[in-house]
Amino acid sequence: MLLLAMDTATPAVTVALHDGEAVVASSSQVDARRHGELLLPAVDRVLKEAGLKLDAVTGVVVGVGPGPYTGLRVGLVTAAAFSSALGVPVHGLCTLDGLAYASGIDEPFAVATDARRKEVYWARYDDSRTRATDAAVDRPADIAERLAGLPVVGAGARLYPEAFPDARDPEHQSAAALAALAAERLAAGGDGFLDPLPMYLRRPDAQVPKNYKVVTPT
Repeated sequence: MLLLAMDTATPAVTVALHDGEAVVASSSQVDARRHGELLLPAVDRVLKEAGLKLDAVTGVVVGVGPGPYTGLRVGLVTAAAFSSALGVPVHGLCTLDGLAYASGIDEPFAVATDARRKEVYWARYDDSRTRATDAAVDRPADIAERLAGLPVVGAGARLYPEAFPDARDPEHQSAAALAALAAERLAAGGDGFLDPLPMYLRRPDAQVPKNYKVVTPT
């Protein structure tokens, strides 16, 4: 097994290789505006670090979000392209699940990432492997009472400390954690994966104007 994992649903452009037992190479850069520029060089970098070629990959793992439209689609399109070119399966995982897994917390907690517009993407967890709610997007003040007393993992907790006073690491997504979670689920029978489709949770910022002038030939 050699899994190529990637996630661009958050400001972290992150890639990792996992051989079924351990992460053999990884790369992460935090830059919310350069997903498209950074992802493929990161893939090349981890392959060179591991001393492997792309055709050694047996499966692709990708974070499906939730995340902003522009960044999220970079990882999903790239994962689909690799899957098609190599003839290997692509396994989707909720981005929040990767952060939860990396936390190692074995008690109830939540994960919150930056959704912009003064909102967070979030979900509750029973432990680092078990999500208790669907992912959602809300204003921090609107969910603060529901998450009161719980540790909150992720950049969202650090952005809004008044709503989430018990912020925990990691702050940013790691493809290494996503790959390890995928390897664990594959070893257990392959359940728990999502279709590699974007989890947006809300409409994109760019929309067709409602009252535009229609020009027809005369």
